[in-house]
Amino acid sequence: MAAKIKKGDKVIVLAGKDKGKQGEVLGVFPQEGRVLVQGVNLVKRHERQTQTSAGGIATREAKLDLSNIAYVDPKSGEATRVGFKVLEDGKKVRVAKASGEVIDG
Repeated sequence: MAAKIKKGDKVIVLAGKDKGKQGEVLGVFPQEGRVLVQGVNLVKRHERQTQTSAGGIATREAKLDLSNIAYVDPKSGEATRVGFKVLEDGKKVRVAKASGEVIDG
């Protein structure tokens, strides 16, 4: 099955403490059904000091469930579902369901 959300996509959070926030997808983990979104679901981690970095408490993104995010429609800027369409030249592309806009192609 082709991935509906990919690295670099702009998404919006639908549920949880960061509901309504938008960000870019940093990574997709299909086996876990989770994604990493920039600036969303921030958690604090205690890090040990190493030769290259100082120790301390670092803030970083944690994974979100795929069901809690939606693709941001390129036309309206609102949440939309993602579908697939085969173009005349035989190329399969992702399409925003709300506007019909081609996402990649």
